[in-house]
Amino acid sequence: MSADPFENVKATILSAHESTTPGEKVNFYNSWAKDYDQHVAVLDYRAPTLAADSVLPHFSGSRKSAAVLDVACGTGLVAKQMKKRGFELFVGVDGSDAMLNEAKESGLYQDLKQCLLGEEPFPALWAGSFDVVMIVGALSVGQVPVAVVRDLCEAAKPGGLICMTTRSNSDNLRYKTALERELQQMEKEGLWSCVEITEGSGCQSTHQASAMTSTLI
Repeated sequence: MSADPFENVKATILSAHESTTPGEKVNFYNSWAKDYDQHVAVLDYRAPTLAADSVLPHFSGSRKSAAVLDVACGTGLVAKQMKKRGFELFVGVDGSDAMLNEAKESGLYQDLKQCLLGEEPFPALWAGSFDVVMIVGALSVGQVPVAVVRDLCEAAKPGGLICMTTRSNSDNLRYKTALERELQQMEKEGLWSCVEITEGSGCQSTHQASAMTSTLI
């Protein structure tokens, strides 16, 4: 193993993409949960901060009373950033029990659910329930399927915001193209509209649910 902590963490993350079955993926994240926050800090992982910042210009309601769904919540890094910006009500969902245990320890979430994204549907009672839906770090090759974005749409209130991040590096370009195609198709269907796309070291996309539907924009 390299003596360089940065390279060691990169190797750990790359190994996640080698876990091909859902069960292997869950086992990987279960084994990583205790060290996750420390490892991503080594990488100066800024996606949760950038995503939280991208929501603020488009959210005009009460942050204190807004219901936020944190999808693929992991240990709670996104909720921590949203909390700093005045949001207080969080529901988290993740496929890893160990990650959810870490999220529970944060004390930020009113509810936490285990759900294997792309393999299991969201609870039906979540439909049209959330003012803000966030998914940060999971929309990439080897993680969750593109089709999950329709579940995000269904969970948002009419007029709600959905914030997604993906990666722009070369190994994720095919996935990113498929994701963009699906988002555009959903916009054509009147499910939501795009309010902002931010390109940087990654890509943040914020969509608004359609007030004309019972799902999104």
